[in-house]
Amino acid sequence: MAVPALLAAAPSPVAPAYARLTEVFPGLRAEVLADDAGAPSDSGWVSASGLAAGGAALDAFLAFDEAQVLRDYGTRARPDVVASFGLHRYAWPACLLVTVPWFLDRRVPRIPAEGVFFHRALGRLAVRTPSFACLPDDPAAALPGARVVPDEAALRSEALAAVAEHLGPVLDGFGPRMRRGRRALWGMATDEVVEGLWYIAHLLGEERRAMAELELLLPGTVKPYVGTAGFRELTGPNGESLPTRDRASCCLFYTLRPEDTCVTCPRTCDAERVRKLTPAP
Repeated sequence: MAVPALLAAAPSPVAPAYARLTEVFPGLRAEVLADDAGAPSDSGWVSASGLAAGGAALDAFLAFDEAQVLRDYGTRARPDVVASFGLHRYAWPACLLVTVPWFLDRRVPRIPAEGVFFHRALGRLAVRTPSFACLPDDPAAALPGARVVPDEAALRSEALAAVAEHLGPVLDGFGPRMRRGRRALWGMATDEVVEGLWYIAHLLGEERRAMAELELLLPGTVKPYVGTAGFRELTGPNGESLPTRDRASCCLFYTLRPEDTCVTCPRTCDAERVRKLTPAP
């Protein structure tokens, strides 16, 4: 499928971080829309505000997940399981729009739901970033839209606020389909923030730094987020350290494959985690 010309990347203080994201994870490409560019409207694109509305756009988005489950596992998933899968497949990349520029360049864009568009089949995100937060010594502090904050703690608060501003309406759209309470929904959001950046930082060769910074980002007291980053260490068969974490929520994959839980799932015991995390000889 041809890429619409309107998606030509605009000069943006977060564009370098998005480019680096694509370098290490080619399956996802995020681009900043120019101020005068229209919204993507070709088949396959969905807006975050469309998902938040909870109507036809969300129906079409979840039909993709329902068909994929049937194709991959030969069975139909419960509607709430389909909705949980769909939320994950949107929220995981959407959170990276904030966390990757924060982690790499100490810049935190605001990405309201009406300014983000997603093409899941292409792995494409198009985003409007009307403003961004940065530190006083950032060369971008003099650019239009910059909001200078005094220190790292304030920038962490900006990052959490930016994700909450974006995901809050999206959770409202998915919530009725998922049969989960508000706390459980924000537990899922917390997991997407942590596991998305943790994975990308591993590809960047900066896993340990990301773990330390995520622990500072999510100390367990910041609402509406649920719990801490949840990292801990296990010991492998040869005494090696094996980083893991405990999810704040469950993705419900066990409803399809009870014997094959995720390595960070609360249902996965430590012995099984060690087995999964230890490379085969």
